[in-house]
Amino acid sequence: MCLAIPGEIVEIREEGALRNGKVRFGGIAREICLAYVPEAKVGDYVLAHAGFAITIVDEEEARATLALFEELAKKEKTH
Repeated sequence: MCLAIPGEIVEIREEGALRNGKVRFGGIAREICLAYVPEAKVGDYVLAHAGFAITIVDEEEARATLALFEELAKKEKTH
């Protein structure tokens, strides 16, 4: 099973032939390859899997998914 996490692009850099950026997932930011989403810009939300942004998603959908992950994490801590 694979899991892609939504995050917001907060920075984009061109590094040689690769397009990389910093993507924020809640309170955590990670370096992500943006080669598969060349049209993405700062402020867009993307689904990230294994260090790659694989598609752009709607902000509302991304925030709802992140809220569900947070809810699941809270429930896991109580069990």
